[in-house]
Amino acid sequence: MRASRLISLLLLLQSRERMTAAELARELEVSERTVYRDVEALSAAGVPVYAEQGRGGGYRLVGGYRTRLTGLSREEAEALFLSGLPGPAEDMGLADAVAAAELKVLAALPAAFRDAPERTGARFHLDAPGWFGESAPPPALRELTRAVWRDEVVRFRYRRGREETVARTVEPYGLVLKNGTWYLIARVPAEQRPDAAPEAGPDAGGGGRPGGRSAGGHRTYRVDRIADLRPGGERFDRDEGFDLAGYWAVQAEGFLRAMFREEVTIRLSPVGRRALRYAVEPYAARRALEDAGAPDPDGWAVTTLPVESLAVARTELLKLGAEVEVLDPPGLRAMIAETAARIAGLYR
Repeated sequence: MRASRLISLLLLLQSRERMTAAELARELEVSERTVYRDVEALSAAGVPVYAEQGRGGGYRLVGGYRTRLTGLSREEAEALFLSGLPGPAEDMGLADAVAAAELKVLAALPAAFRDAPERTGARFHLDAPGWFGESAPPPALRELTRAVWRDEVVRFRYRRGREETVARTVEPYGLVLKNGTWYLIARVPAEQRPDAAPEAGPDAGGGGRPGGRSAGGHRTYRVDRIADLRPGGERFDRDEGFDLAGYWAVQAEGFLRAMFREEVTIRLSPVGRRALRYAVEPYAARRALEDAGAPDPDGWAVTTLPVESLAVARTELLKLGAEVEVLDPPGLRAMIAETAARIAGLYR
C-alpha cells in the first residue's frame, strides 16, 4: 500500500510541478503527517524532492526530474485502452490524437502487456448514442472542441424553440455527451445575462433536455442547435474553480424536478412494478418504486408517480395495460377509461 502511495505522490509532483502538503494529503486521502514521512522516504531513495517555504511554497521535483516508472498492472494497462471512447473522440476531431497517445502508451508498456488493446477490444465495445439518435456529429462540434481547448470566445446563432433564433457570444467551458446528444457548457458575458432565457430547456412535444442558467452566468446549449459558429479571436480567463461534472449534475437534477411538475396516484400489480421502468422515464420510475407502499394480499401496491403532464401520463401508463390502475386525479382516470373503452370497441 505504501509503495503504491509513494508512486502516486511522485507522479503527482511530476504532473503538477508544485503541490503543498495539504494538497497532496487531499489527493492521496491521507494526513499531512503521512505526506511528510512519504516525502522523506522519497528523498532517502534518491528522488530530488525540494521543499519551498513560505506563502506559495510546497514540494517540487528539482531540475525537471522525470521518472520512467509507470507501475502499471495488466488490469490498469487494459483499462487505459477502454477509457477513450473512439466514437466521441472522432466526433470531436481527436481521433488522430487519441491514436497517437495510444501508440506512445503501448510503446512504453512492458512486452507482456502489449496485447492490452486487442484484449480490451475483444471484450468491450462502448456505444454511447441512444438507439434512435442521429449518428452524424453536429456540424459545430469540432470547431467548438478547438475553442474549448484554447479557451477562445465563440460567436454563433442559436435556435431556441421551433423558430426563434438568437445571436450569442460565449466563453466555451466544456462539452458533455448525454444519450447521444452533445451539449456545450459556456459562460455568458455579463452584458448578455439580464434578459437571457434558459437556452436548452424542454423541447416541443415533451422531449426535454438539461438546460437553463446558473448563478455564475453559465448556460447549457444543445450543439445541434448551433449554427454559423465563428471563433471570436480573443481568449478568455477561465475560472479554474469551475466544476464541469458538478455543474452538469446540478443542471440535470434541476431539469428533472422542473420536468416532472405533476404527480398521480396509481396501483401497480407485481408485473406492473417490474415493467414500470420500461414504460416511464427512469427518474420517475425510481421515485415511484421508492415511494411504493406495502403490497396488498393480491400483490398490488399504491404509489405516487411523477409525470410531465396528464396527457403524457396517459400515453405512458397505457403501456402497462391492465397491470396499473389510476386512482387520482379523476381526470386522468377518466382519460384512461375512455381510451380503454375505445380500444375495447375496436375489438368487439
